[in-house]
Amino acid sequence: MKDPLGFAFRRLGGQYEVDEFGFDAELTEALLEVLRPLYRCWFRVETAGLGNVPRGGGALVVANHSGALPLDALMLQVALHDEAGRTVRLLGADLVYRLPVLSHLARKSGHTLACPPDAGRLLGRGELVGVFPEGFRGIGKAFWHRYRLQRFGRDGVVATALRAGVPIVPCAIVGAEEIYPKLGDLGVAARVLGLPYLPVTPFFPWLGVLGLVPLPSKWLIGFGEPIRTDGYDPGDPRAAFELTDHVRETLQRQLRALRARRGPAFPLPALPRLAW
Repeated sequence: MKDPLGFAFRRLGGQYEVDEFGFDAELTEALLEVLRPLYRCWFRVETAGLGNVPRGGGALVVANHSGALPLDALMLQVALHDEAGRTVRLLGADLVYRLPVLSHLARKSGHTLACPPDAGRLLGRGELVGVFPEGFRGIGKAFWHRYRLQRFGRDGVVATALRAGVPIVPCAIVGAEEIYPKLGDLGVAARVLGLPYLPVTPFFPWLGVLGLVPLPSKWLIGFGEPIRTDGYDPGDPRAAFELTDHVRETLQRQLRALRARRGPAFPLPALPRLAW
């Protein structure tokens, strides 16, 4: 951050702007600055297919979800901001907006509730909207089910894109499955805490807080060719289901290809050559 003192004074004095959803562009830039070391140095994220992300206008980015904690959403936000020059407005589960601190940060950084009305308003304003239609089923699946897409929720977000006439960009994220390999679930504790699950990993809860440090897996984020929606009839109730299935099948193929391209999740460093 170039001017941290000025930033602090503007925050304290309320000299900043937010849109109708609570998005605070200046605070978002500061949060992205904090996330960049994780993006560049820890996960060493590489991107592919950036030319498939529209440079302007409304579009819906549909991505797979994984990793026990939703770090994939944050890395996607950094990738689109830094590599594609777009601010993505992510749609989150209602649980996010029931947690005091997380809810505030989510709203400030441009996220909103995953519901058709909010998605429709954002798309209608020409925003880039991101959604993880697997929801908690995606980030909570067992490690041996990694990179297998779970059932997409029928919450109408794809139907909203269809009605808005905007393209859908399938986005495959490879790497998040390995940061917290989920081996089990503390179901009783999760219900007491009001959480959808409480994962058991090779390091959590055995190492306490240290077990929350994500493993430094190698990440690839790939954006596929936009799927046009103008070939579907918005008035046909079957169209949204057909389009959702098409997006899911396309995304699953992308995941397989990108995973093969990535190779090992934890590649060994190249050994120096010895001159004889």
